[in-house]
Amino acid sequence: MAEVRLHGVSKSYGPVRALSDVSLDIADGEFAVFVGPSGCGKSTLLRSIAGLEGISSGRITIGGEDVTDVAPSDRGVSMVFQSYALYPHMTVRENMDFGMRINGMPKPEREARIAEAARILQLGDYLDRKPSQLSGGQRQRVAIGRAIVRQPKVFLFDEPLSNLDAKLRVQMRVELESLHRQLGATMIYVTHDQVEAMTMADKIVVLNAGRIEQVGPPMELYHRPATEFVAGFIGAPSMNFLDVRAEAGRLVHGGAPLGRLCAAPGAVRLGIRPEHIGLAAPGAGDIDARVELREALGGDSYLYVSLPSGDRLVVRAEGDTRLGPGERVGLVLPPARVHLFAADGRTLQSGVEAA
Repeated sequence: MAEVRLHGVSKSYGPVRALSDVSLDIADGEFAVFVGPSGCGKSTLLRSIAGLEGISSGRITIGGEDVTDVAPSDRGVSMVFQSYALYPHMTVRENMDFGMRINGMPKPEREARIAEAARILQLGDYLDRKPSQLSGGQRQRVAIGRAIVRQPKVFLFDEPLSNLDAKLRVQMRVELESLHRQLGATMIYVTHDQVEAMTMADKIVVLNAGRIEQVGPPMELYHRPATEFVAGFIGAPSMNFLDVRAEAGRLVHGGAPLGRLCAAPGAVRLGIRPEHIGLAAPGAGDIDARVELREALGGDSYLYVSLPSGDRLVVRAEGDTRLGPGERVGLVLPPARVHLFAADGRTLQSGVEAA
């Protein structure tokens, strides 16, 4: 396997700038996940690493070798797409064998590689079936097996689970994590689903409008987001935000102080995650709210509450909470869990002082 390094990579489609000066190091054996909203450039970046997109400027190295102008087939990468792209008239065995056979690999070696991939992916009982006889998850495993038999330096995944139903996606996430541990391979994975990113990645790369917003381990991005964009993208449900200002050292929202919260001048936005807001009796918290809606999910309930200012927040509560629409409640904003942001979106502080 090998490390992947991007040096000032940019990509333009005429006047449209898809990637802007992207520099990134992905270590040998690391599982890196590119996340961001639609149109942020994550798939373009993955395809640039694969060689399926030519870059406008910059340099890409894989295992220390400059592959910027190298053909995709010679980069030592293997890609798994959103669509399975299996040959419907071929069996599982033939689908995995096809690329190796075309490249002239001896049959004994091909058979050994197929047997090993089938063992890793638990496909041994399905080698003589055709794709139409398989479930969606099994087809995706065949597509991954076709990548494994090539023994690439780097595995590239472009939203491979997005066509699966919710339960199967969870199962396949676990299987991909297990596969990564077994192979010790360098893997780069693109998704718009930040839950997939948080659960699978060694390193998350958050992209926004063709630029990297932040790179780091999942929990670092969760606890210490560098920008308001990252704070709002990482976490489900997403972080709550309020417009605030600092007056005489106290944080004020909607003309009223926010309980104990103190901050230096300059803060214009406050963020706090739904799971970090506490509940109290009306008048006993940092701010009062009115419950508008309750979503009961079993172990948890999500309360959608409105503030006197008209702003709405989401609060995670115990699954058996009896709070319902129309009831008043006090919200507790623990200072250590509050994030403050400047007008340009930069994080000023993660955790504030209490009066």
